[in-house]
Amino acid sequence: MPIAMVLCAGFGTRLRPLTDELPKPLMPIGDRSALAHVLRSVARAGLRRAVVNAHYLASAFSLDGLAPIDATLSYERDVLGTAGGLAHAAPLLGDDDVLVWNGDIHAPDLDAASLLAAHAASNAPWTWLVAPRAKGEGTVGLDEAGRVVRLRGRHFGEEASGGDFLGISVISPELRRELPKQGCLVGDLALPHLEKGGTIATFAFAGAFHDIGSPTALLEANLDWLKRHGRRYHRAESTHVEGGVLLDETVVSEGARVAGQGRLHRVVVLPGAKVEAPLASAIVGRGAQVEVRGPVARV
Repeated sequence: MPIAMVLCAGFGTRLRPLTDELPKPLMPIGDRSALAHVLRSVARAGLRRAVVNAHYLASAFSLDGLAPIDATLSYERDVLGTAGGLAHAAPLLGDDDVLVWNGDIHAPDLDAASLLAAHAASNAPWTWLVAPRAKGEGTVGLDEAGRVVRLRGRHFGEEASGGDFLGISVISPELRRELPKQGCLVGDLALPHLEKGGTIATFAFAGAFHDIGSPTALLEANLDWLKRHGRRYHRAESTHVEGGVLLDETVVSEGARVAGQGRLHRVVVLPGAKVEAPLASAIVGRGAQVEVRGPVARV
């Protein structure tokens, strides 16, 4: 049976200083972390096991009770990159297809079982989740059959349409044997594979998608979660919010404390953080507060 690999070893530099205290995959999206959402999606697809790699702030990762799935941690003493992380975890992954999911990707509409089925039917060694775009646009170009023919400025066939690779894919055990011990899945596996005449199939996806690599994107993911659940705010049970505070389009994570008087509007409070109202458009951690600028989705 296929197994999942969730890539969580990165440094989360675009979210600093918030990621100085909490790894990016452990950032909250509504009532749970991004990683917990991924593992629930994996479990819904029928997979029973997952491997999560970790390097930066690895001691922060606790997989107990995150999802109805058997999750194992693959610790990397040195950061190995997305390809190297997958290679390093080979003894834990077995000899079947692997659903690879970047730990900072929140795709609540994705039916991962359909992606796995499409990969099994494709006869390709690798299937990428891709958001369709017009010809010449996006991070990849596709031929008439939906195979990748443009990647990082290189061309491997006639392009019929474009798309954006969304950081989720299914890879075969055969192709995993070509993984470098250190390096990037795109630059150090996909490009050489295409250069040798190999194929990468794609699965079109037009649903909601959030890459939570920036404060704006993290806030947008939380606003989308609130909208989907019909809520104006989410407050974890283990929080303290003073009586004069109004929570509006806000997520308050476990162990957080909210003091002061007035409105918290479009704020995400990380686990264990303290914040004082009034405050708007911010992400607040235990040791950092980041103002969110730029457009965000409306609830």
